[in-house]
Amino acid sequence: MRPIRLLVVDDSAFMRLAIRKMVAGDGEIEVVGEARNGVAAVNMVRQLKPDVITMDVEMPDLDGVGATRAIMRERPTPVIMLSSLTQQGAQTTVDALTAGAVDFISKSSSFVQLDIVQIDRELREKIKYWGRHPMLPSTRKALADAAPQTVGGRRAGIAPKKVDMVVVGVSTGGPKMFPTLLKACGRLGCPMVVAQHMPPLYTASFAQHLQHDTGLDVREGVDGMALAEGSVTIIPGGRDGLIGHGIGGRKVFNTRTVTEATIHPNADVLFESVLRVCETPLAVLLTGMGSDGTVGARKFAERGLPVVVQTPGSCVVGGMPQSAIDAGAASHVLSLEDIGARLKDWTNR
Repeated sequence: MRPIRLLVVDDSAFMRLAIRKMVAGDGEIEVVGEARNGVAAVNMVRQLKPDVITMDVEMPDLDGVGATRAIMRERPTPVIMLSSLTQQGAQTTVDALTAGAVDFISKSSSFVQLDIVQIDRELREKIKYWGRHPMLPSTRKALADAAPQTVGGRRAGIAPKKVDMVVVGVSTGGPKMFPTLLKACGRLGCPMVVAQHMPPLYTASFAQHLQHDTGLDVREGVDGMALAEGSVTIIPGGRDGLIGHGIGGRKVFNTRTVTEATIHPNADVLFESVLRVCETPLAVLLTGMGSDGTVGARKFAERGLPVVVQTPGSCVVGGMPQSAIDAGAASHVLSLEDIGARLKDWTNR
């Protein structure tokens, strides 16, 4: 098996050298080029055709966001962003993920020795994953070609009762694809709560981006927040979200960290909590790596409640939807646009 061809893009000579040294002893990765800015990176992608790109966020001439956007238009290639652990770094990283970057690694602004040890391991793992999982030639085309499906013997034309809460599990590829879903469904006739796998800092920027992009009432959740009809609540990064009973029959949002969960925010935790307080909730699983959400989806299915998953072939990574399908928990397998249309219909009856 040939090595994964890596292009390193960073305006810091120190960082380019550090990344090169991190992967130098790994026979599965070969650095085929280094670029000091986004313009050079776009040109090198044309010439070298790398399998994976590591991309700095802040660079002269053309920054990481602009370079990622240009690469995705011309030759879609997995881009892993290196971002600083600051609020501004989080905002820029969300912009890059929305532009098409598939993943990111956070580093402190000083890039101390502790960072190097952690990033070394994380970087090599992510380069190997994305090097062995090429991107679809065109996510837009995949979405357009994705045909609605049903599973488990249920017909897609048969709608459930009016949905009183929508809960969503999403991971890798979410910042790029989730806005498409929100634009397709518009303002829902019930609250929506979203478990997007992200660390702290990033979810606030993600919520702000979604609100600006869609015009909907999107915000990062806080303890005790009332969940209003039409609202979209993003669970804070690194925490888990739970739905509870509030005054006058309203539902409220709370957070805690469930130690048994392996990733936070956790979709299974969210799904199981909504089943305890809502009568007719609906679960959605979108693009993402792994199987988070499948345990909760099974419990939805046991109660005869709908579990709508994104067509795996239209995902950046189809692991989470496919896991629910394989478990027999998915009631509908649809494109993002069709999921949005169904949610609009089922929550506004």
